[in-house]
Amino acid sequence: MKKKLSLFVLSVGIFFSNTTTAQNFKFIDKSNMNLSVKPGDDFVEYSNGIWVKNHPIPAKETRWGSFNEIRDFNIKAVKLILEETVAKQKSSAKGSVERRVADFYIAAMDSLRIESLGFDPIKSDLKKVQDIQSREDLLREIARFKTQGLGSPFFGSYVSQDRKNVKKMVPQFGQGGTSLPDRDYYLKTDARTLKIQEAFKKYIATLFELIGTPTNQAKSNAEQIFLIEKRLATAQMARVEMRDPYKTYNKFLLADFQKKTPSINWSEQFKLLGIPPQDSILVGAPNFLVEVNNTLTDTPIENLKSYLTWNILKGSASYLSSPFVKASFDYAKFLSGQETQTPRWQRMSTLTDGTIGELLGQLYVAKHFKPEAKERMKELLVNMRTAFANRINRLDWMSEPTKKKALDKLNAFTPKVGYPDKWKNYDGLEINADSFYQNMKNASIWSYQDNINQIGKPVDRTRWGMTPPTVNAYYNATMNEIVFPAGILQFPFFSADADDALNYGGIAAVIGHEMSHGFDDSGSQYDNDGTLRNWWTPEDLSRFKAKTIQLGAQFDQYTVVDTIHVNGKFTMGENIGDLGGLNIAYEAFKMTKQGQSKKKIDGLTPDQRFFLAWAQVWRGASRPEMAAQMIKTDPHSPGQYRTIGTPVNMDAWYEAFNVKPGDKLYKKPEDRIKIW
Repeated sequence: MKKKLSLFVLSVGIFFSNTTTAQNFKFIDKSNMNLSVKPGDDFVEYSNGIWVKNHPIPAKETRWGSFNEIRDFNIKAVKLILEETVAKQKSSAKGSVERRVADFYIAAMDSLRIESLGFDPIKSDLKKVQDIQSREDLLREIARFKTQGLGSPFFGSYVSQDRKNVKKMVPQFGQGGTSLPDRDYYLKTDARTLKIQEAFKKYIATLFELIGTPTNQAKSNAEQIFLIEKRLATAQMARVEMRDPYKTYNKFLLADFQKKTPSINWSEQFKLLGIPPQDSILVGAPNFLVEVNNTLTDTPIENLKSYLTWNILKGSASYLSSPFVKASFDYAKFLSGQETQTPRWQRMSTLTDGTIGELLGQLYVAKHFKPEAKERMKELLVNMRTAFANRINRLDWMSEPTKKKALDKLNAFTPKVGYPDKWKNYDGLEINADSFYQNMKNASIWSYQDNINQIGKPVDRTRWGMTPPTVNAYYNATMNEIVFPAGILQFPFFSADADDALNYGGIAAVIGHEMSHGFDDSGSQYDNDGTLRNWWTPEDLSRFKAKTIQLGAQFDQYTVVDTIHVNGKFTMGENIGDLGGLNIAYEAFKMTKQGQSKKKIDGLTPDQRFFLAWAQVWRGASRPEMAAQMIKTDPHSPGQYRTIGTPVNMDAWYEAFNVKPGDKLYKKPEDRIKIW
């Protein structure tokens, strides 16, 4: 599995030119703060309590906060770009970036045509499943699904770097085949989970009925599909276990793995999947693939055909007529608590970015991205690398040999800012203004082939894992790169007009967060060229693990919904990212003129503004249903605990807000966790 850690769950966004100057805009606005609360008792309420109170979650959202505000603003900017390309569609040259983006969006917004087609776009694929006569036919169809954009039933397959030979791109196979957000939704029997299971079965049955399946048969299909997916879920590794890159790195000679999974002819599968002959195979979860083999062997073939039909239905429902879209939303609503459907223009704008984001990205970069933002980021990156190196050199728990290795890795980081140097132009992807579903299918086929084509070729280090308009950032361990799309270079993370406290408490902390992923519980197992290889002395590694256990215990105490707590082990990497990132950003901030001064702005000291900048990035609230889901599926801690989880371990925060013994958030100096 490719190691890539992001700042938070993905959302689309676009950098905009902030015309509001520091003279008439309060980057830290006291009217958003609840000043009646002591920061040492409830820093979340103190820093953002009034803002949260004044910004309830909109009906079309599952949560609302700073990121959502950025996304909401940005998606409207994306919409404007799309509408401009549509207006010029007929005068744009066929095959041009503008024409292809316009054609995609026109087809996506043509609801009249989509309604008239019903489920016609998937009928031929449904028939191919019904024509299956044997298990050999079934295996051929599974491969066709993966190559033809119909989903990835039973198991996942992709091409990525070999983590122990990072110059080589190799095919890899892993667990998959389930539809609910996490394996626990199949395995637990508490009241909340049982209700979700019933909603899931109802959704399956509804989609079958929409293609003409009699009600009783649709319900029976739903039960059988649930049992197949439950069986797969039982064999899956848990998310915490999947965080161990050694446990998910299993190389087999193809002949040896064939013996473990005799019902799957892997040489034949490779041919069908378009993969050149291989003498070995990389498997993320071998026991899971063994269970897939057993499932394919002993499950009645009609039930397996129903499962494949379900995979077509769930993958296509959002792109078909309104009854399918409504059924999907009704199910999603039950899972997330979202009250009303997101407007079509917003869904399709987001889909355009997600599908052809580097075509759309070329248009928005030309219109919105400011070169000075990139230059400011370069300066911040230099300062952050210097601050991180200084902190490594001062560590009292790490020996000199390991420090040298850590510094080698830090110095080898490759930063990417804004957008790719080499654009992905989707050569060969056919896009038509009158075929929405086919456009989506073509894009899936193109993406699969683009991935497969990397086998046997040099690793392309110019590729990006996010589109330029995305409001996010990530670290990729096998590339040892930190990546900051243009979309994140805006308030509250960044503004050219803001004081250093805002930019260091915001975007610099993001830079530090991604840098720290290279040294978190998982990323620290990769060396300076991205190879999965130990570079620690046993003693240093033991001390590091002891510190991570402390951090995990801290986050385990935080309650999310009812009796549901943060999972300190699952969120460990992100919590280390925050802890390292904010500490490094603070040290870099102290290198600046403002960081070294005591001059107040609006009654707030530089240090107070630094920590408040951090807090306002994470302000927001979630619906209980979404909060309960995310705690199982999202490796990031909820925003309110990211707000306080790191500051309570920083001496500077205590000094900035005069936090004393007796305050609810107070931790004794010896209990404050310091890692990087």
